[in-house]
Order: sequence, then structure tokens, then C-alpha cells
Amino acid sequence: MSKLFENITGKLTFAQITHALVQDQLLDIEKLEHARKLVDANKLAHIKHPISQLAKIKVENKKNPLEVLDEQFLIQWLAKESGLECFTIDPLKIEVSKCTSVMSFEYATRHVLLPVKVTDEEIVIACADPFDETWQDSIHQVNRKVVTSVMASPADILRYSTEFYTLATSMYGAANKNKSSQGQNFEQLLELGKSGSADANDEHVVKIVDWLLEYAFEQRASDIHIEPRRENHNIRFRIDGVLHAVYQMPVQVGMAVTSRLKILGRMNVAEKRKPQDGRVKTKFKQGLEVELRLATMPTAFGEKMVMRIFDPEVLVRSYEQLGLSDEDLTLWNKMTSQSNGIVFVTGPTGSGKTTTLYSTLKQLATDEVNVCTLEDPIEMIEPAFNQMQVQHNIELDFATGIKALLRQDPDIIMLGEIRDLETAHMAIQAALTGHLVISTLHTNDAPSAITRLQDLGVPAYLIRSTLIGVMAQRLVRTLCSHCKQEIQINEDQWKEMIRPWKVSVPKVIYDAVGCIHCRNTGYSGRAGLYEVFSLSDPLAHLITEESNIQLFTAQAMKEGMKSLRLSGALKIAKGETTVEEVLRVAPISTRL
Repeated sequence: MSKLFENITGKLTFAQITHALVQDQLLDIEKLEHARKLVDANKLAHIKHPISQLAKIKVENKKNPLEVLDEQFLIQWLAKESGLECFTIDPLKIEVSKCTSVMSFEYATRHVLLPVKVTDEEIVIACADPFDETWQDSIHQVNRKVVTSVMASPADILRYSTEFYTLATSMYGAANKNKSSQGQNFEQLLELGKSGSADANDEHVVKIVDWLLEYAFEQRASDIHIEPRRENHNIRFRIDGVLHAVYQMPVQVGMAVTSRLKILGRMNVAEKRKPQDGRVKTKFKQGLEVELRLATMPTAFGEKMVMRIFDPEVLVRSYEQLGLSDEDLTLWNKMTSQSNGIVFVTGPTGSGKTTTLYSTLKQLATDEVNVCTLEDPIEMIEPAFNQMQVQHNIELDFATGIKALLRQDPDIIMLGEIRDLETAHMAIQAALTGHLVISTLHTNDAPSAITRLQDLGVPAYLIRSTLIGVMAQRLVRTLCSHCKQEIQINEDQWKEMIRPWKVSVPKVIYDAVGCIHCRNTGYSGRAGLYEVFSLSDPLAHLITEESNIQLFTAQAMKEGMKSLRLSGALKIAKGETTVEEVLRVAPISTRL
């Protein structure tokens, strides 16, 4: 223990902390009295912990006047002085059901504690008073495990303890309100006395669903997965393109949560044998509307549900936010400003095609232009567009929808995807009759769009006469600006990535480290990699019934098309992402 806190036991007081800060030359003694007056004047007595009180008034650091003694700084300082590990609570990494069983909510609140890890031998508990050890013996006696303390923010402890214990109470309440109905399970394991599922409209289930959605929005999740298993339901979030395990619910609670979401999405709750689609609109962050697309699928252990979150702030972005380079942006603007023809955005599912389409249409949708879309389903309602949804149950498919759109005097038509020859033919007819058509294809790179159209059965002469250009894309995670660090580059790896171009090896590149700001992943947010070509006369001559895609790719690159790998390399050189991340998402071109 540090000499600053010798002989101190029990809960820390404001006087003890400020006195230690003065001794450590972090707080000016002349400002100590001023700090006390500010605490009284701001009526901060309701904030129980002195560190939170001191952080609230933002006293400047004597050693570094440019920074203030905020809560993060004070926690790190106190952890160091007390010899405890400084712990950042990451709700994604805490098993709520196990941790909340260690002690009661009242006990945790009284001592400002939160169990953060429970194993067969040990309980790790986050505390805000490192010198108060009065609770450790009782926790050890009740649980018969080694108790280890770590230092954490008192504000985080109080916030997450309230959230976790409320969730645990709702889970317990929902699990104990059973009915006699069973879910569809192709491998049903009958256990007497354990039948039933909770009511979808039960107040506990409603609270669980509300928590699940709020939690997902807070964590910047793009998808929520509810996956049935034999013993429980797994909850996972996709954040920055990577899935994270979040929670495990009892089977009956998971079934009730799925039913609740199906009710909200206006889906058939009784039908569990075939896939269904629905959508929910909710509000978050001061009235901001967020849409969720729901999709269910029958599995061996019940009904699986995936919810895709469409946050307007993410779905419609500026070109700068999309990550387009100046050259690619100029070419993309030129392609999408044509009055007629077809422009394609290609890439696998989850590569950001929808965001690119919506962001582009938002720029094009002026009062002088009629923008119509045909989607399956509509991803997000946008007042600037006239949107129509494919509905197969009434025989409204893409081809039929395009016929209807052509009678609506459109200037720009956006098709969610071209999947078959009939849709492709209707899109080409729309382009030939003086409309700009923007759509998506599933291909690995931009030149492959040519062979994909030919595989669908589109003649080469129609491709030559209607295609304006193609943009392929991927999403890479961007480095956290708070913790990225310089590393030495592997020149052989760099040359392999940028071949056949001659791009000088950057002097500095960065690697992912991990900190509290990025939940120790090293990454925060995502940006696009792009491969764009515009159909010039030399490229058009290469589109024949027996197109040689290698020759086409070589000519496109000669005219300035950068591969996805090269686009990633340029982002690495700018310090935006890592070599590993680009190699993970950008395919190797076999045509170079």
C-alpha cells in the first residue's frame, strides 16, 4: 500500500482523497478549499463516492494544467496507490446470471460492489473503496471461493449493478411464469416438471426485450442474434462486423422473447415451422427513430431470430464518411450523374452496399428528380424516395415491380438486387428507355459483374449498351485513435498486397492494441474499401459472348482501377487500419 494511504481502512472520504492528492502534488492546496466549496455549491451530496464528487467539479491537474482530474484519471491513480488492478467494466464480457448470484442487489449497492467474473475457484469483484475489506469474509463464507478485488469506476459499478440486477430479476420472473405449451424442437428432450414457456406479454419479458434493444443500440451493434440451443438461448451481437456473445437465457424465456419480438414485428406468432420476415420501428437517443428488420428460421432446437438494426446515422452517410478516395469519389459522381444506364454496387452480404446505395440516392434525390426504389425488403423508410417492397405472396416480384415503376415517370430507379434473368432484362429495358438504374450484385470484385450478368443470360451487346460502371466494396474495421501504435512493416507482405502497382513502402504503419475506448479490440468503427471502373470504349470492346475477364481486369487497371487490396493498402498507409484487417476482408486477385 502507498504511504499516501497508510493506516486508512473502511470507506474513503472526500477529505482523505483530496489530502492524498495534495501530498502527491496533483492538487494545488490553494484550490482544495475551492474544491470543497464547489462540491457544496453544486449540491453533490447525493453522489455518494468522493471520487465521483471530485470528478464532477473538474479540478485541474497541478502536474499538467491542460488536463483535469476526471474519474478515469482518479481511478487509475487510486488503483496504483492501493496496489489493485484498474478494471474497466465491459458488459459484453460479463456473465450476468452468474455474477448476480454472488450477492444481493442491496448488498452490492450498500458496499458499491459488482461481481465481474465467476469461476469454479474464484470470484472477481469490482469495488470503488480499495481499503474497505469488511465485505470480503462474508462473500467468501457464502460462496466458498477465493475473492479477488479490482478497482473500478464507482459510477460504472452503480450503473451496471442496477442494470444487471434488474435484468436478472426480470429473467427470474419470466422463467418462473410458465405455461404448458412447448416450442417446436426437432430433438425434444423431455424432462418431467420442466415444461412450459413464459408469456410473451408478461411484464418481465417486456423489460427483457426493452433491455436487449437498448443494450444493442448502446454497443453500436448492427445485428442481434437469438439462437436456440438444447439448454438455453444464446444472445449475440455483431459489432464492427464481428459477433460477440452477450447473454444466455433459459429456453422458456428465449422463446417468450422471440414471441414478443414477433408480435412487435406483426408476424404470425403461432407459425414456427417456416421462415418469416417483419420489421419494428423504435426510438432511441432523444427521439431518434431506429428501424429493425426481423427474420426467423426454424432450427433443430427451435426458432432462431436475427434482427438487423438500421440506424439512420449509419445507413445514410456523407461520401467522406463512406471512406471513398478523391479519385474514386470523382468517378462515382460522374457515373451516378448520368441520365440513363445501369450502375452496379457489388460485394457479399454485410459489405455496406445498402449504405452506399442509400447515401448516393440521398445526394441525388432533389426536388427536380423522381427517385423510386424497389426493395426486398425496404431497409429504411426515407421520405426523399418513393419506395416499394417486393411481396411474393401477391406475386409482386422484382420484374413485376419494375414494370409498375416505369409507369410512375421515374428519373432514377434503385433495385435492391438483380437475382435472375427476368429482373436483369427489365432493368436493362429501364436503362434503354432513358432511366438511371442503380442496383447490386453479389460478386467478389468489380470486373466479375460482367461474367455474373452473362451467367444470368444477359447478352453481351446489351451489357455494352447499358452498363455505365461498377463499384465493388468491402468493410474494414478502423483503428481506435486512442490506442493504435506504430509497428515495423513487413516489406514482402506489403509488396504482395499492392502488386502489380509500384507504391512506396510507408514509413509508419499502425497495429491494433486495445483500450477502454474500443473494449480492448483495438478497433472502433468501419470504413469502406472500393474498386471502381467506368465502362470506357476499350473496356466495352472486351465484352463479348466469350469475355476474357483477365484481359478486362488488366485493361481496367490500366485505366486507373485500384483493386480492393490496393485500396486497403492506401488506408494502411494513412494509419486508418491494419494489414491483418485488409488481408481478412479483401480477396486475393488471381488475375494480376
